[in-house]
Amino acid sequence: MDDPDVRPLFPRPLRPRELVALDVLAAVGYAFVLVVESPDARRPAALALIAAMTLPLAVRRRWPLPVFCVVAVASVAAMTLGVVREPLAAAAYALYPVALGTRRRRWEPTAAIGALTVGALLLAAFGGVAAGPEVRRVVETVVLGSLALGGAWTIGRAVRERRAYAARQAEQAAEHAVTEERLRIAREMHDVVSHTLSLIGVKAGVAAHVADRRPEEALEALRVIEATSRQALTEMRHMLGVLRTAPGAVPGTLSPAPGLAALPDIAERAAAAGVRVDLDVRVADGLPPALELAVHRIVQEAVTNVVRHAAPAACRVLVHDEGGQVRIEVTDDGPGRRVLPAGPPRHGAGHGVGHGVIGMRERVAAYGGAFTAGPLSGGGFRVLALLPREGEGT
Repeated sequence: MDDPDVRPLFPRPLRPRELVALDVLAAVGYAFVLVVESPDARRPAALALIAAMTLPLAVRRRWPLPVFCVVAVASVAAMTLGVVREPLAAAAYALYPVALGTRRRRWEPTAAIGALTVGALLLAAFGGVAAGPEVRRVVETVVLGSLALGGAWTIGRAVRERRAYAARQAEQAAEHAVTEERLRIAREMHDVVSHTLSLIGVKAGVAAHVADRRPEEALEALRVIEATSRQALTEMRHMLGVLRTAPGAVPGTLSPAPGLAALPDIAERAAAAGVRVDLDVRVADGLPPALELAVHRIVQEAVTNVVRHAAPAACRVLVHDEGGQVRIEVTDDGPGRRVLPAGPPRHGAGHGVGHGVIGMRERVAAYGGAFTAGPLSGGGFRVLALLPREGEGT
């Protein structure tokens, strides 16, 4: 956990120009320090070496490897000629962007730098202690220089790996979000198509049955089919509009997702198919939109199953806000054994479930709720879902 009392050095990430300005300041400042401390600073050759090992640091982010090579050669030459006593600090400063920007290869100099550092430490431990002052000074310079170069390279590689890991995590999160969105749209498409085609199939059967004897009733069934199909096409167009929208864009022509206010429409369409729906909705205002959509889709799928497998029947839909959760209960008095389409046993068969029940169960599971569905002892079928108000959602 981050300490609230510890504040970052910079309140925001620095821009590229600001980073270059810091490098320029570091290069000029370090050059000034070396000129002041060098005993040979008045000699043109000494000034040239100091300038070669410091001033290129101003452009180390632009040309990392050439700058490091120039600074490293100039630093070694300056130390060999006794111009400065600098333990490769400038070279280490130039090595960091090289380590940060170099891609991982089969051969990495990390092991070589580590071996050089260990060798320098052993040299200091066994050879430099008993040696004379000049040799001891050389050993100290080699040890400190090795530590500086090794530390700069290690830090640069660690930062690169951390950034690569963060980029991979962000990419995986984006892929997961895309997958979740596709699954959500697939569920929405299933709910819309299943509900609409069930109602259209029932009304088409009614129209075909009474077309000769009661043409006015057949005409009314065709009107219901027309209205239902138009509404389904509108909903599907809205959902497909999400797929056609560029990533990050907000589709401005999409209507709000259906919620509790659209439950009477479900009841009205079911009544047109021969299922009388008694709505009992007692929910306080303020439900999250995603939770309202889940409630709407669960009720829609449950009533659709009644229309598909139990019509004509009476259906009771109860949606109650019970404080910490929303209770959804859909019961009907249809026949205990229902005629199902070919395929695996589905809703009402007394065993097995169809895609509609699976979809409802998945929606409830996404919120960490409870779901049951099955035939009643006295006939009919019941779907019961409990959705926590503080559920995770999708």
